[in-house]
Formats: sequence, structure tokens, C-alpha cells
Amino acid sequence: MIRKVTAEDKALYLELIDEFYHSSAVLHPIPRAHYVDSFDEMCRTGGLLEGYIIEYGEKAAGYAAVARSYSTEAGGLVVWIEEVYIRPAFQSKGLGRAFFDHMKELYPEAKRFRLEVERDNTRAIALYERLGYEVLDYVQMVQQ
Repeated sequence: MIRKVTAEDKALYLELIDEFYHSSAVLHPIPRAHYVDSFDEMCRTGGLLEGYIIEYGEKAAGYAAVARSYSTEAGGLVVWIEEVYIRPAFQSKGLGRAFFDHMKELYPEAKRFRLEVERDNTRAIALYERLGYEVLDYVQMVQQ
């Protein structure tokens, strides 16, 4: 089951995001304050970030964070899959695919779904390719 994050999920979300940011799926950990800020944004009405808890039976198997934007290049709504984390014990059970299917159902008007992935995360890349994702040849730049 995939359900939206609620205010009651704070401890669970903080646990899951901490696991994600200390896994090999990311380049480096981030400050814990960022976890709390993202959770608060998920719980804010009309916020920029949506959060989802991914469950397997009665157990929390992972979480996801999703943002939306408009793209002239894409011709409309772009759904950014900011983070998807499935705990190792629950991987290869179809949960990742189920999450992406859920997003397609939730956002049928989306012109593009977009995500980032570490080059070494070959399992995730294989899933994304099976789902029809393609590599964009952009150089990503940030200013902090």
C-alpha cells in the first residue's frame, strides 16, 4: 500500500529518511534539520513536497518524496521523484514499480516524470529503465 504521509508519521519518516541518507544510494548524508524541514513541508497544506509511506503488509517498507513543477520544455507538469527508498528487506517485491504506477495514476496529466540516481545504484537504474526512463544528457549545476 502507498499512502500519503501524515503528521503522525514523523518518527517513522525521520527513521526512513535517515536510513536512506546513510545508504549507498546517496553521495553524502545531510543535516538532520533538513529531514525535519522536509517532513514539515510534506504536512503543510499546499506545500511544495509530498510524502508517501510505502507499506508491505503491516510494515513500513520505505518512503518517497515528490515535488511538482512546470516545464516549458516538457509542455506542462513535471513530477519530480525526489527520493524513493525501499528498505533492503523489502526490495525485489514489486514495491518500487507499484510506487511508480501509483504516481502515473495520481498524475495522469503529467508531461514528464523526472528523477536523479547515483551512477553506482545499478539496481535502481535497471528498474527505472524497465519503467521507460531515459538518461538526460544534462550537466546539473547548483548554487548553495
